[in-house]
Amino acid sequence: MLKSLSISNYALIDQLHMQPSSGLSMITGETGAGKSIMLGAVGLLLGNRSDTKVLLHEDKKCVVEGLFEIGEYGLREFFEQEELDYEETCIIRREISPGGKSRSFVNDTPVLLDFLKTLGAKLMDVHSQHDTLQLGEGSYQLALVDAYAQTQPELMEYQKTFKAFRKAKASYEELRQKAIELKKEADFNQFQLDELSSLSLVVDEQSELESTQEVLENAEEIKLKINEMLDLFQEEQFGVVQGMGQILHGMQSLERLAHKFSELRERFQSVLIEVKDVVDSLGNEESKVEIDFEKLDKIRDRLSRIYQLQKKHGVNSVEELMTIESGLADKVFQFQNLDESLSVAEVELKEAQDAMVAAGGILTQKRKNCFAPFENELQGLLAGLGMENAKIQLEHKVASPSIAGLDEVELLFSANKGGTPQALKKVASGGEFSRLLFAIKYLMADKMALPTLIFDEIDTGISGEVALQMVRMMKEIATRHQVICITHLPQVAAKGDLHYFVYKDNSSDKTVSKIRLLAPDERVEELAKMIAGANPSASAVESAKELLLN
Repeated sequence: MLKSLSISNYALIDQLHMQPSSGLSMITGETGAGKSIMLGAVGLLLGNRSDTKVLLHEDKKCVVEGLFEIGEYGLREFFEQEELDYEETCIIRREISPGGKSRSFVNDTPVLLDFLKTLGAKLMDVHSQHDTLQLGEGSYQLALVDAYAQTQPELMEYQKTFKAFRKAKASYEELRQKAIELKKEADFNQFQLDELSSLSLVVDEQSELESTQEVLENAEEIKLKINEMLDLFQEEQFGVVQGMGQILHGMQSLERLAHKFSELRERFQSVLIEVKDVVDSLGNEESKVEIDFEKLDKIRDRLSRIYQLQKKHGVNSVEELMTIESGLADKVFQFQNLDESLSVAEVELKEAQDAMVAAGGILTQKRKNCFAPFENELQGLLAGLGMENAKIQLEHKVASPSIAGLDEVELLFSANKGGTPQALKKVASGGEFSRLLFAIKYLMADKMALPTLIFDEIDTGISGEVALQMVRMMKEIATRHQVICITHLPQVAAKGDLHYFVYKDNSSDKTVSKIRLLAPDERVEELAKMIAGANPSASAVESAKELLLN
């Protein structure tokens, strides 16, 4: 429910504040005074696009703020999904800066315009006599049928099966496309896999092969150099080891003469041990080095094949080749099991489709079951609004599966006796549309989430008993919903719980629109002016008083 509305610096409005009734509030005023401008400002709260042209003072920002009580609307989960703090008192604010930047806030938290549009649709329903496009849309008409027939459980079940069908179809199509690609590449993938598999690649083998190749290629020279060094170390009279042994013997003699040489002797003895170990290692290595041209040829051949495949696949290691081999093996496996995978996916798709069609059939039947009562009830309401010969017909067509179901619904209408119901855009006039839309709003008020309804001159083109019947219906809606009505008919304006008057103020440099809540005596005067003009007669005043009493 809208508790208060504040507008500043919007079009002709400098400052405006109103607190509508929780029931039925009426807004009247002369043509061009700014009644519809107010609706434009309300539209900003509902997520409509903004424009700097709406600024009354171009150097100031425009601010539109609405305070709503939302405790009874079940919106806590919606707020939590959007990660917004939920409060039963919700403040929506929209700002337009002189530079054209628009900002939206919910409880002082910045939000995107799409969120504001979604939230606004849950809080307010604005309808004017020109609002014909929405009613003419098939999706809106289908939503009316669903609301009237209370198909929410069946629709949710269908939508669950539709999503499952869509997922199964996407999986099948993806697999089918992959099958086409795999078939094209099958022979080539198998050839590449065989080529890699024939090598039986092993992790880290490339570095080991390259090291072994290096030794084999230089085996003769390596053995020669090692033997030369061993001769130098081990020559009986002048070898390095023999000489170092003599030096060690001398140091041991020094140590016996003076203990200070103990450290030097120990250090030299360690060096001698290390040298002997190096000599032993060289001997071992020399014995291992073999001159094997056949083995060398095999290693060269294997490395050559590895290098070729690395160049072919654009990689630099055996490990990367093994990764490619694994991927190719997976593709070959998929291809070899393709028919079976496709068969399984096709069965799953058929099962999902059957489940969707079954759920869609239940939904379709429940929708069709409401056609006759919907048509009869709406025709009865239209008769009460002065359209005794109006005829309503719901036409059903089978539609391609969508999130909305398997149905296409069109509302056909005829206002004249004997006329054949046709699409709304072909047969309904402005006044007829107003009454038809009002009757639909009345019919759907308790079936759709319409917390606050705003009617903008929906009574255009009607008068007398029809107008009285319309306002009686408005008052009935207002017992369960907040209703705000912009009207030009005194018999309608008189039935509101509150009466606001919009007027132009020319006292300053710029003409501005203002609004004020009328006191009882002011209300009588305004109704009298609506009946008889600017200078109402005594009888007009009495008629105004009578309208307020009845």
